[in-house]
Amino acid sequence: MPRYAFKIEYDGAPFAGWQRQKEHPSVQQAVEDALGRLQLKAPGIAAAGRTDAGVHALSQVAHADMERDWDPFRLSEALNYHLKPLPVAITAMARVGDDWHARFSATERRYLFRLLNRRAPAALSAGKVWQVSAPLEVAPMQEAARFLLGRHDFTTFRASECQADSPVRTLDQLDLERVQTPLGPEIHFHVRARSFLHNQVRSFVGTLERVGAGAWAPEDVRDALEARDRAACGPVCPPQGLYLAGVTYPDDPFA
Repeated sequence: MPRYAFKIEYDGAPFAGWQRQKEHPSVQQAVEDALGRLQLKAPGIAAAGRTDAGVHALSQVAHADMERDWDPFRLSEALNYHLKPLPVAITAMARVGDDWHARFSATERRYLFRLLNRRAPAALSAGKVWQVSAPLEVAPMQEAARFLLGRHDFTTFRASECQADSPVRTLDQLDLERVQTPLGPEIHFHVRARSFLHNQVRSFVGTLERVGAGAWAPEDVRDALEARDRAACGPVCPPQGLYLAGVTYPDDPFA
């Protein structure tokens, strides 16, 4: 059966996350249902990562095995037709080998988090950013973020229900920048690692916000990391500002 890889863009607001669930809509179900319109038996799909309820994707990657050969462009067009009117789109499609896997072949995941830092309500960006009305200082947040880089036991920064076998991960990038957008000042968090723990990025952002607000010193983040205790984490920020920004593979199937 020919295998196809595809990039997926979606607004996570209407969904209970990526993974298929019995009683709630999911992005996986939406894509599988669209695939089921193209052949008698809907193929299951595997994705590079699972996003939580309300989390968006600029470039999720998944794969599926189809019953017959498709031209990749025609397959993506057919899927996009059957995905309407859901806020899900196939933005790229490629034929891949039988041993290629969207999750296990990936070498890196990248996330973007958008924090809108203004007092006026978010009219146009509501549901796409986390809004913090109090002024935030970026420099101490950047200083605190450096303590999190590298290989650590991230028990403090993972959800208590996280199912990963080990809390040890290597964080390759955690950069912050203040960006002046047409909708107001935003702080963007660029995060990169081979893999992440459940709620790890949102735990980072919520904790670093406390530093920017002056409630924590940068060194408090180091102490929280070293505590290896979930209770030492700052508040976990809401999901709507988080985007799966991209997935890296040794050989880019979409190049």
